[in-house]
Amino acid sequence: MAEIAEIAARVLDDPERWPSDPQEAVALQRRMADRVREETLDADGVRLVCGLDVSYAKNDPALAAAAVVMDARTLEVVERVAVTAEVSFPYISGLFAFRELPPVLTALTELTTTPDVLVCDGFGVAHPRRFGIASHLGVLLDRPVVGSAKSVLYGRHSVPGQERGSWAPMVAGRSEVVEDSARLAGDGAEIIGRVLRTRSGVKPVYVSVGHRVDLAGSADLILRLSPTYRVPEPIRHADRLCGERRKAYEQEKARM
Repeated sequence: MAEIAEIAARVLDDPERWPSDPQEAVALQRRMADRVREETLDADGVRLVCGLDVSYAKNDPALAAAAVVMDARTLEVVERVAVTAEVSFPYISGLFAFRELPPVLTALTELTTTPDVLVCDGFGVAHPRRFGIASHLGVLLDRPVVGSAKSVLYGRHSVPGQERGSWAPMVAGRSEVVEDSARLAGDGAEIIGRVLRTRSGVKPVYVSVGHRVDLAGSADLILRLSPTYRVPEPIRHADRLCGERRKAYEQEKARM
């Protein structure tokens, strides 16, 4: 069994990690947020990266989760796993980790390869309590995790330039577009992420530290993982695999 699979299995088996009450979940987030730490991420040194994603309908208890390990340099798929699971935690913004991480961890228990970095379709410290799903997963596993989201949950930011690689800082505050977030950062506002243009003339992605990575290295890695499309390749592949798994699950249900 791969190291990542063993760790994920231990985390899943600990009931104290998975409160069913939303107020208890918020309190746990606040306690665990203090355990997030930053370390320098050298994108040149990343060999294997794992993209993670989930797919579900808001009122459907069944959730598909996928983990796709890729070679960070060639972007070739090394391993892919998808699972379907019933979830019980309610659909509450800011608490998605308690709904989505158990199936994600279940997918990770089936990996035979341990990646150097995990990339989540979601936020890390760019979260009202500085503990989004990427940070939550990173602390649970004590592995490097980067958050790369397609929309904003929390944070003020400017619109970056239209060319690929342009970026603007995200600073703490209610989600809104501001004229100059770089000035706000320079004036001392807390920097919680980057708005990164991965493809010229296309909507940006929102990068944040999950755990054991730094923001500059995270943005560098996400840009390298997005040579053609807006979304980083590992997440794009995981998203597609989730769709395949959900379709197969729905077909299985229809035959029953």
